[in-house]
Amino acid sequence: MDQKIKSILGRSELKLDKEDVSVVDIKDAKKSVLTTSLGNAMEWFDFGLYAYLAITIGKVFFPEIDPSFQLIYAFATFAIAFIARPIGGMFFGMMGDRFGRKNILAITLILMAASTLAIGLIPSYETIGIAAPILLLIARLVQGFSTGGEYAGAMTYIAESTPDKRRGFLASSLEVGSLVGFCAGAGLVTLLSYLLGPERMVEWGWRIPFLIAGPLGIIGFYFRTHLEETPAFKAMAKEEKADIHRASLKEILTSHWKPLLICIGIVLFYNTTNYTVLTYMPSYLSQELGYSETKGLFLVLLLMVTMIPIILTVGYLSDRIGSRNLFIKGSLIGNILLSIPAILLMRTGNEFLVFLGLFLLGSMLALLQGTLPATLPSLFFTNVRYGSLAITYNISTSLFGGTTPLVVAWLVGLTNNTMIPAYYLMASCLFGLVVVGAFVKETANRSLRGSMPVVEDSSEVEEILKNPEKALWWKDEFKMATEKDSQVVEAPSKGVS
Repeated sequence: MDQKIKSILGRSELKLDKEDVSVVDIKDAKKSVLTTSLGNAMEWFDFGLYAYLAITIGKVFFPEIDPSFQLIYAFATFAIAFIARPIGGMFFGMMGDRFGRKNILAITLILMAASTLAIGLIPSYETIGIAAPILLLIARLVQGFSTGGEYAGAMTYIAESTPDKRRGFLASSLEVGSLVGFCAGAGLVTLLSYLLGPERMVEWGWRIPFLIAGPLGIIGFYFRTHLEETPAFKAMAKEEKADIHRASLKEILTSHWKPLLICIGIVLFYNTTNYTVLTYMPSYLSQELGYSETKGLFLVLLLMVTMIPIILTVGYLSDRIGSRNLFIKGSLIGNILLSIPAILLMRTGNEFLVFLGLFLLGSMLALLQGTLPATLPSLFFTNVRYGSLAITYNISTSLFGGTTPLVVAWLVGLTNNTMIPAYYLMASCLFGLVVVGAFVKETANRSLRGSMPVVEDSSEVEEILKNPEKALWWKDEFKMATEKDSQVVEAPSKGVS
């Protein structure tokens, strides 16, 4: 654990000094947020392409399979990449807690770009036979490995680089970056589908979006290598000359099991909603409701564009009324109440009502996306934040997020009931309501666990110095975690363990 924090908490009277409070230039913070979000947009542009080309990919790589099952096979390949995500999360997360946030983020981005480019270069099944889907699977596994360290690292970086009182709003831009990446991918696929038509898309047009990943990766890599390291990690890194101990995987699982489980629960209902609305819906509109591929993609693309201002508004509000309130009263309750009406509207066939149904689901998802990037990093202490978040986020995403399109498509086919997506959303959100309501504390306007307060103006420092109890609200949890760490490790190791 952080030796400086131990020293502060060990004082006879709890107090903070001016140098204990970090003052960040808001312009630099916004620049870091923008750069990270742009990199995240590029990464999710690459990752999202596969979902929006699922039907075409099914025809290219699984042509001998019955057309009614091609989509399921394509989504199975989509889902299997999520096997590599927890491995990537464990690897990159532990490295990020040891060697810094920004370096790992640069590596994950270039890996994603290379594997996405590789997909665009794989010959079709008709050309090389069974080798084609095997190579596709390998490329998808590399994508999953890269993504395992991407989103958790981006959340960690932004949360540690922004002032406590503006963390919600600035962190929400990360999800905006994700949506921009998805929009760019969906928009490009929609445009190509319209210009080339189904036959040419299957022949060669589907490759174009994947080939763009190469130059985008180089641009993103440049941006990320020029980021500044976060104040929280810098403060921790300064103690490497002291007897600082970096937590091992065993210690994370032993001493921090409660926030690990809470994070898994939150990510479960978030990703079920996310992948149902943004990944499965284009195929649902086409396969189950009879819409053309182009129209289904366009409606979801339009939905994502309308979600962007909602996400930023939610992030702004979370700094004022709290993210926990928005979780419970907004998205969770809203999804439970509105999922069935939304799907019923989509089944009418009226384009306006179909989009209205999508918008209801998208608005509830936006309430989650506007609060999640600031909420999840606050669950963990600084020295285990990247690793813990990467492991739990990706385990939960792999089990319940990446499999969502496959499971929902299978359930719809099994039951022949087009209301299945609504029931699936409601079940996951009922679970989420219990997790957030019972176990998540409000952290808006508070310092991150294990980190000193971060402000944007020196005038705020005096106020914090007068209320050290409020600033170090996590001190009791810190002491408990420290005691557990000392039980796991007999003697602190020096340097990087």
